[in-house]
Amino acid sequence: MQASIQSLAGKLCIVTGSTTGIGKAAAKGIADLGAHVVLVARNPERAAATRREIIDATGNDQVDVLLADFNELAQVRALAAQILDRYPRIELLINNAGVLNFTRRESKDSYEQMFAVNHLAPFLLTNLLLDRIKASAPARIINVASSGHWRGTIQKNDLQSKRGLFRGLAAYGQSKLANVLFTRELARRLAGTGVTATCMHPGLVTTGLTRNNGIIFKIGMPLTRLAGFRSAEKGAETIVWLAHIPNVEDFAGEYLYDQRVIASSAESKDEEIARWLWQASEELTGLA
Repeated sequence: MQASIQSLAGKLCIVTGSTTGIGKAAAKGIADLGAHVVLVARNPERAAATRREIIDATGNDQVDVLLADFNELAQVRALAAQILDRYPRIELLINNAGVLNFTRRESKDSYEQMFAVNHLAPFLLTNLLLDRIKASAPARIINVASSGHWRGTIQKNDLQSKRGLFRGLAAYGQSKLANVLFTRELARRLAGTGVTATCMHPGLVTTGLTRNNGIIFKIGMPLTRLAGFRSAEKGAETIVWLAHIPNVEDFAGEYLYDQRVIASSAESKDEEIARWLWQASEELTGLA
């Protein structure tokens, strides 16, 4: 079955992490193409402001808001229940929400926070919505990964980064490697369903990803553009492109940057690790 969505008019699109940075830019770009956009956010005031900004910028008033904090898997489950109750079709899911910490923090479920928010939450949300997405085919799932996955390795005996000295970039890399492995295994499982799963690297983007790491990082954010970081709009271009190109099935399971397939790490292509991670993630999220 060909997964072709040449027009987004009337298509239901869910965007997580949608009130800042890449997620906000992607939501705006997709709304501009006529999609019915569901913004998933933590902060109701910021979400309401983002909704109004997107409507004013695009003239598309089909923009909804749902609240959930990916720091807690119970909230992810509640979010999925709301989506399934409200929307009979889901043509596009963009898993964008993420966090980068340089000190070890735990989620509400006592998992290492980056692994929980960046991987377990979208893994759970996607699986809870998957039957509806498949029933809506042709449909697409786009996971926002990162070149940071090259720094990571799946620590089978220490997924929660509890042992030894905590290295933030290595733990972040593990979570983003998990995004790529999840995408590849998901694409394999979705073969023949009319649903296409892809992942992408947005580039070094000026966003609020590091805002949880103290005043130095908050002050330094405006300087990132001077250092050559790209805008959120530029970072979101590949997401919007993947959302509407007619031949997206050609990119099933692939890792993209600037609208082209690029190399990912050797471990990200390891089918055995991908299957192991899927099973471990099912157990950690209560899906098993």
